[in-house]
Amino acid sequence: MGKEVNGVSRSRFEMFSNNDEAVINKKLPKELLLRIFSFLDVVTLCRCAQVSRSWNLLALDGSNWQRIDLFDFQRDIEGRVVENISKRCGGFLRKLSLRGCLGVGDSALRTFAQNCRNIELLSLNGCTKITDSTCNSLSKFCPKLKHLDLASCTSITNLSLKALSEGCPLLEQLNISWCDQVTKDGIQALVRCCPGLKGLFLKGCTQLDDEALQHIGAHCPELVTLNLQTCSQQITDEGLITICRGCHRLQSLCVSGCANITDAILNALGQNCPRLRILEVARCSQLTDVGFTSLARNCHELEKMDLEECVQITDGTLIQLSIHCPRLQVLSLSHCELITDDGIRQLGSGPCAHDRLEVIELDNCPLITDASLEHLKTCHSLDRIELYDCQQITRAGIKRLRTHLPNIKVHAYFAPVTPPPSVGGSRQRFCRCCILL
Repeated sequence: MGKEVNGVSRSRFEMFSNNDEAVINKKLPKELLLRIFSFLDVVTLCRCAQVSRSWNLLALDGSNWQRIDLFDFQRDIEGRVVENISKRCGGFLRKLSLRGCLGVGDSALRTFAQNCRNIELLSLNGCTKITDSTCNSLSKFCPKLKHLDLASCTSITNLSLKALSEGCPLLEQLNISWCDQVTKDGIQALVRCCPGLKGLFLKGCTQLDDEALQHIGAHCPELVTLNLQTCSQQITDEGLITICRGCHRLQSLCVSGCANITDAILNALGQNCPRLRILEVARCSQLTDVGFTSLARNCHELEKMDLEECVQITDGTLIQLSIHCPRLQVLSLSHCELITDDGIRQLGSGPCAHDRLEVIELDNCPLITDASLEHLKTCHSLDRIELYDCQQITRAGIKRLRTHLPNIKVHAYFAPVTPPPSVGGSRQRFCRCCILL
């Protein structure tokens, strides 16, 4: 067969490249071949382009390049590659991901914006060379832009948000996580001119304060997802209550690490956001059973809750969740040291347990014993349980759980009772401190 070229034997490769009148090209019209090629990914299209002159034209036809994700293909691309892609695709391109392409800068993206004016989804996550200039180009040439990911583009400032507000009024989702130069002024400019915003990811935007949240609450009635993880100490109940009152469609809220918030937020969510499905409040240590009772009694569609290090909650919270939240699928209670077997028993007998509950995290819950595992054995959908540093959990208890749920993933550590004997002559063998199940 001879040597292979890109997975095709040399003799077959030569047959295709030297004979553009191959049977498939004679039998099928160009329109049908183009349709077939439209189902191929970037790598396969590039390989097909090397087969013959006819296939090169088909593979590189702009209609086949409407959605491009280079993340799994090649991340060390240079700006000229983006320029070439934009010239080939032109107005066909709707979705482009350059996530992690560190070599792409403002100049290439200006050329891209000029050529691809129908772009709707653009990910520049981790493209750390870009600045406000890129957002100016997008504002000028890409009025149809709906989804933009600028996470970790740390040179982005308020000027970018002002530019986007002027030229991209259809924007629905914006990720500026870790763009820590953005302040309330940029948020104000953005939300006033983009009323259709449904998703805002502001993780690590440390200069944001309650006033920024008040602008969001006043101008984003369509908001569905909001991520404020580890934003700053300046975010308090006041700003978040404005969000709850203005964004009744909210389904996902992450305020993990916003340590100043209290039960007032949980009350406001319960009163204003009945569609809430995801709530992440890890390390919000002021939250108590009182707030979660109010939340559970009003937000019956909750599916995922991260309560890690909500150190004041007790079994009372689990009782309310088991009664009022039948759709619960993922629950993290790690470092909630007041949770006991009785709370897990209540959860395991609730309506979510038998068919819905998939993940439960109980790391560092010192009062949990093997009895909790007995209470969970009827949770037929349970896929994973975390038990790191639960010192009253035993191997025997885990083994019994697995007899009922043989496919469950159990993550736990057990410190060895005594060091193992030395192995290999006089050199002492030190054991690992733990054995991972």
